[in-house]
Amino acid sequence: QQKAYLGAVLQYGEKKEVIPLVQPGSAMEYDLSSNIKKMIVKQKTEIGFLQGNGEPSLQAMPQLAQQLDIIYDVKPVTVTDSTDIPANLKTLVIVAPRDTIPPFVFNKLDAFIARGGRLLAAINRVDGDFTNAQGKSLNTGLAEWLDKKGIKVDDDFIIDVNSGNVMVRQNQGMFVMNTPIKFPYLPIIAKFDKHPITTGIEQVLMPFASPVIVNPADTSLHYVNLAFTSDKTGLQKPPVYFDVMRNWTREDFPKSSLPVAVAVTGKIDGANTKMVVFGDGDFSVNGEGQNQQRLQADNVNLMSNAIDWLSDDTGLISLRTKDVTSRPLNPDIEEGTKTFVKYLNFLLPIFLIVIYGVVRYRIRKSKRNKWMSENYV
Repeated sequence: QQKAYLGAVLQYGEKKEVIPLVQPGSAMEYDLSSNIKKMIVKQKTEIGFLQGNGEPSLQAMPQLAQQLDIIYDVKPVTVTDSTDIPANLKTLVIVAPRDTIPPFVFNKLDAFIARGGRLLAAINRVDGDFTNAQGKSLNTGLAEWLDKKGIKVDDDFIIDVNSGNVMVRQNQGMFVMNTPIKFPYLPIIAKFDKHPITTGIEQVLMPFASPVIVNPADTSLHYVNLAFTSDKTGLQKPPVYFDVMRNWTREDFPKSSLPVAVAVTGKIDGANTKMVVFGDGDFSVNGEGQNQQRLQADNVNLMSNAIDWLSDDTGLISLRTKDVTSRPLNPDIEEGTKTFVKYLNFLLPIFLIVIYGVVRYRIRKSKRNKWMSENYV
């Protein structure tokens, strides 16, 4: 026996692209189509990531940059009082600025949109610090600028029953163990509207997210809420103190399906354009140095899909997430029900096989007894 791995080679003239490994269940159509486009395109569409206001660098988003580099020319963009946003830029991405953005930057953003430029803003209105277990409001001026466009990102912490975990050191007898504890300030978004950006997305972890409220400034604009919290969610005004061991109750989650992302199409500042706004800026950021961590695929895919929707018209967006993904049980289901379903899935097939074996054995035994009782001449 030999273990073999499937790969693919695509050739166009003198250009050649290699897919080193074809994995079962992967988005093979996207890999093929994007590599074909990479070979035949003469000039890549330019995508800019705004820098200079405390935003993470492209090196802090390696997974996202790797996906985008296939079909885009991705570059950092720094705007000064004497420089404009490059004219050949199709989409500008603003991810998690932390410093106050100067007024001249917003003037340049207005001019960029007025000439048909597309914009993606992933904004942090709140910030959580685990070193002192406190959460505070974050104001860079971007929220006020978006509010004038009819998109309001509230400075509230979203808390959600469907959430990620934090590791807590606990004493268990003579040992100190790291125990995962549900932390509602890390909502897992699993409800999505039907839209090209969200097609195929299963769930996205959005740490310290805020709700995105549409308040149309222009009735000619078309707004689509892309993603929502679960049916058991709530809001907390900063400042807040993070009590990891808090005993949360149903009363803490009185709200349902709060929007955390919106897509806008239509005339903005006199030009037909598109815009996407997320109520969290960190969901696609890996971090840098020792703090860098690998993100789950859907976190990166959601951001990539949003950039594709703004920048690319070839239909590749519908192929990226066209793969086989896991679909876990709804986290709102009671633990007893989860346990029952788990053991039912495990034991039912075995039970059915045993029943089939017993029935088949009895049928064969009955036939054998009938054959033995007959007299043959």
